[in-house]
Amino acid sequence: MKQISFIHAADLHLDSPMVGLKHLPENIFTRVKESTFTALKKLTTAAIESQVDFVIFAGDLFDGEDRSLRAQSRFRTEMLRLAEKDIPVYVIHGNHDHLNGSWVHLDMPKNVHVFHSEVEAKVLQTKNGEIVHLYGFSYPTRHVFSRKIDDYKKEEGADFHIGILHGNESAGTEHDNYAPFSVRDLQEKDFDYWALGHIHKRAVLSEAPPIIYPGNIQGRNKKETGGKGFYHVTLNDLDTKINFVETSDIVWEEAVVDAASVSSFNAILQLCHSTINDLRKEKSGTLVTLFLKNLQLEDYREKRNLDSELLEILLENEIDEESFVWIVNLIVIESKLFDKEQLKTEANFYAELFDTAADYEDIEDTIAPLYQHHLGRKYLSHLPKMEQEELIEKAEKLLIELLYQS
Repeated sequence: MKQISFIHAADLHLDSPMVGLKHLPENIFTRVKESTFTALKKLTTAAIESQVDFVIFAGDLFDGEDRSLRAQSRFRTEMLRLAEKDIPVYVIHGNHDHLNGSWVHLDMPKNVHVFHSEVEAKVLQTKNGEIVHLYGFSYPTRHVFSRKIDDYKKEEGADFHIGILHGNESAGTEHDNYAPFSVRDLQEKDFDYWALGHIHKRAVLSEAPPIIYPGNIQGRNKKETGGKGFYHVTLNDLDTKINFVETSDIVWEEAVVDAASVSSFNAILQLCHSTINDLRKEKSGTLVTLFLKNLQLEDYREKRNLDSELLEILLENEIDEESFVWIVNLIVIESKLFDKEQLKTEANFYAELFDTAADYEDIEDTIAPLYQHHLGRKYLSHLPKMEQEELIEKAEKLLIELLYQS
């Protein structure tokens, strides 16, 4: 029975700048900065231990079109490890690391096969003699909106046919519609497997044939929650086995602590510690946004201490933990302020407030006076999009609290 085994990964975003995290303790920030490389090393180690026939990277290996030498060098080191075990690697480049970028070129070992800007087929004969045709293309520029799927043509003479595509399902609405396709488009090509990239959340779009997004191998911000990794795939004439393998060294999470049943600072602290311990993962660090809702402290002095001291107490023993749980954002919501839908029923004004906050696009004009000030220009760095969104969320929360207090 003919059979092949391979790894399908995508969206490595090596050397991602991890925007907005410089406030972390130095040792934790260093580990976060290294996390994409740590995840890649876990992947290559798994490939060697599992003795796979080949590895597929479905786009966006590098975070930017400049492809830093650091990122290229670290990637090359891992490819050399695979070369020593005679494991070939098949690469397409996506919208982030397209072929038209400007970078200092670092040669890759001969086991790395990169697809060019037009759809092409590459032929592999495995150690056991199976013939595999792999089809794909790399983005020639950052924006590819054409239906490249129409250029994928099955060539006879292979035991297995695998399509590699960095793009967006046409029905999707959350991402730029790069190299659009439909599930039916892929199914009609009569391939044995579709290795997709571009979407950072893993998803199985079809089981026959398997059409799969593996997601990225390492979460890079609070929107990319949960464990990240790759798929180890085994195909044969009768069956398909797909196993997800986690690689993320840093995991982003969100958690809610409901304080409705307690009324003292000490009890709230115990609830928070319990939540933190539930989030702790062996050998992985966790960055969490913690929502503390239904706060009903009876003692005003304890309320004052909550705002100033709770976060400090929760973090004081985490800095030296290998499996740390670091709270990157603590959001305290009193009583029912957490429930936006409930607030909308109380007054139409709240619905208007939430809609305004959701559609607000003028934050750069709003904060411009800070950057125009002579001291502001000297000390303030550019505010990334993610931090702008956090600023809007905090302003919305403050407005709700002030309205409720009045």
